[in-house]
Amino acid sequence: MAEADDDRYKIAVCDWMILKRQKLSAFERTKEIGADGLEVDMGGLGSRETFDSKLSDPAVRQEFLDKARELKLEISSIAMSGFYAQSFAERPTVYRMVQDTIDTMTAMQVKVAFLPLGVQGDLVQHPELRPAIVERLKDVGKRAEDAGVIVGIETALDAAGEVALLDDIGSPAIQSYFNFANALQNGRDLHQELRTLGKDRICQIHCSNQDGVWLENDPQVDMPKVKQTLDDMGWRGWLVIERSRDANNTRDVVGNYGANAAYLKSVFQSSES
Repeated sequence: MAEADDDRYKIAVCDWMILKRQKLSAFERTKEIGADGLEVDMGGLGSRETFDSKLSDPAVRQEFLDKARELKLEISSIAMSGFYAQSFAERPTVYRMVQDTIDTMTAMQVKVAFLPLGVQGDLVQHPELRPAIVERLKDVGKRAEDAGVIVGIETALDAAGEVALLDDIGSPAIQSYFNFANALQNGRDLHQELRTLGKDRICQIHCSNQDGVWLENDPQVDMPKVKQTLDDMGWRGWLVIERSRDANNTRDVVGNYGANAAYLKSVFQSSES
């Protein structure tokens, strides 16, 4: 019997983008938005030795898990969004940060982490950082393998460049956390990029563009065609909405993310396929 699309593709939002970073109320907001799950952030980083994470407290973790269960939501992934601004290549306590994240994943039974290499780890602008990043990701890969989890990286590279990077790292626990916006804003063919990476290298997808218009109104994204591409690849997993907010009304969290979640569900979870 064919797999139902609503089992194959699930829709999530990011707690930091719905203005509820590490807040228990993020789950109620997610339910209001109409998503299936939530990507939970590890908290702020700044110049600290590790993330400012409430989730190091077992009681807080249990509150999060209980609330998710109560609302019939899932935690799609744990995010290290602090690395959007901080340097994964150069910060001295990176392994502690990553280990804290992996320990949180293990305790909460979450299988995927999001690690953006960010502005300071942009391998297009800073190719000289590649050896350090590869070395550090090899270590992260071993830690993730030992814990039975996957760390998904977001890079500035095109898909072919990302395949080469993943091959250099050589760990099944380091995969691509693919971001539609990266492909679209760099004029790349979204469908070809997905196919180049292939289903076994993509652990999760940020399925939004930059802010401007809702996904249903975005001329850059043919979402039914995206679904066909992912179907053809045999991919399954979480589609996580990061942006694609109406530029005239970015603070309307429920309006923006509710519209995008409803649209994605109409495309990816409709019974007609």
